[in-house]
Amino acid sequence: MHAEVGDKVVVHGRVVGAAPRTGTVVEVRGSDGGPPFLVRYEDGHEALVFPGPDIHVEHTRRPDGGRPSTPKDSDCHVPRGETP
Repeated sequence: MHAEVGDKVVVHGRVVGAAPRTGTVVEVRGSDGGPPFLVRYEDGHEALVFPGPDIHVEHTRRPDGGRPSTPKDSDCHVPRGETP
């Protein structure tokens, strides 16, 4: 699995009827875009994700077909206990 900063991660529910969780990749820690990925979920929670069969990545593209620019480090990580 491959991801870049800004891509969306969708985690499908493990229980029937559970809603999927979505988040944004804020850091790729593996080589060549591979896992693990640091993901910030919609509720602000961040987690290190090692994708399994219940996860897929939605690659983000700009209207001109290019990749979004990589955010600055200050945009990617919020220290624990602080809000953006």
